[in-house]
Amino acid sequence: MRAAWTAQELLTTFTTDLGEVALVPGVGGVFEVRLGDETLWSRKAESGFPELAHLKRLVRDRIAPGRSLGHSDGHKPGESAPSLAESDG
Repeated sequence: MRAAWTAQELLTTFTTDLGEVALVPGVGGVFEVRLGDETLWSRKAESGFPELAHLKRLVRDRIAPGRSLGHSDGHKPGESAPSLAESDG
């Protein structure tokens, strides 16, 4: 379910920038987001699922670096996302 929701969100956000989003069935809870040969997110390597806003920034930074993501854009392209402690004030 999470993979389908994530795919829908990416396709909605990057309507004209992404040619496709493919869901590949597997076993063992694999969750990876790849752009071409580059792995943007791996549940195994990162020990969990990404925050959607962070994942959208990762995708945007590769396919449309100058594009704004509106409220999902917590920082300017090339900057690190604020940590939870920094965003709590």
